Amino acid sequence: MRFPIVWRRLGWVALLVGCGARGDPGADTPPAAGAVISPPEPPDTMVLAAPGGITVWLTEGRRASDPAGAPCFERSIEIRRDTTHLKVPLLYTLAAPSLLDDSTLKAELARNCRPAAAYRVSLRTGAPTRIKP
Repeated sequence: MRFPIVWRRLGWVALLVGCGARGDPGADTPPAAGAVISPPEPPDTMVLAAPGGITVWLTEGRRASDPAGAPCFERSIEIRRDTTHLKVPLLYTLAAPSLLDDSTLKAELARNCRPAAAYRVSLRTGAPTRIKP
């Protein structure tokens, strides 16, 4: 029995795709000379417990460096209650926030590995409001 030419060509394509190299480096392939290897991001860390079963976490973030070139990792803040995870928008920090009262916390915005401004953050909505100096 002969297959139509279309099926034979598709069979060859499938065979070539299945046997082709994926381009992934092997497990024992060393990194390229001069390559900069970044340390892994730190895991999510609970830094504060608030009334009502609320916990505050430092989560994913961004790599940064100070004016002298020293690196740091500025982390985002997440407010968790049961299965709800509320990310505080656009606020990256170096230090754990502190509880101001039952409904708000204080966090310092980090910019270039340095504290830049203090913010009051609602534990209910996650909305940050700058604290005027």
